[in-house]
Amino acid sequence: MTSRADFSDEEWDLISQGPPTAGMIVITAQRGGTLRESFSLAKSYVEARQQHHGESAVIDDIVASRPELDRTRAHSPAELREHGLQHLRDAVALLESKAPAEVEAYKQFVLGLAHNVAAAHRERGNEEPASAAEQAAIAEIATALGAA
Repeated sequence: MTSRADFSDEEWDLISQGPPTAGMIVITAQRGGTLRESFSLAKSYVEARQQHHGESAVIDDIVASRPELDRTRAHSPAELREHGLQHLRDAVALLESKAPAEVEAYKQFVLGLAHNVAAAHRERGNEEPASAAEQAAIAEIATALGAA
């Protein structure tokens, strides 16, 4: 099983920042609910530690620490989305080349986290767990991951 030790620091940053980047793409897709959605992002890490421990060494290593995001690169939600989607594509490509057995677990974790973040705050007048903007963001994330 591939783990953190199999990657350089730069490679690990790419992989480990993918999930919180996806969460931020969803958070910034729609105004409102930022606090609940941010809490949901962190809660997804706690739940993954408890429920999926041992299924994927890469995911275990990702969720072993707090979600961190490089905020210096994005100056707007649109820039965050574009950079973030490329970041996710690059992370999946790296995993496909160095840890192909971990790719599916990574995709599932990232998409699950994105769905959890979207469902954390129901927009006013919307009975769906996610707004149209959040659903569109999740669809873009799925496409970037190659899961769509």
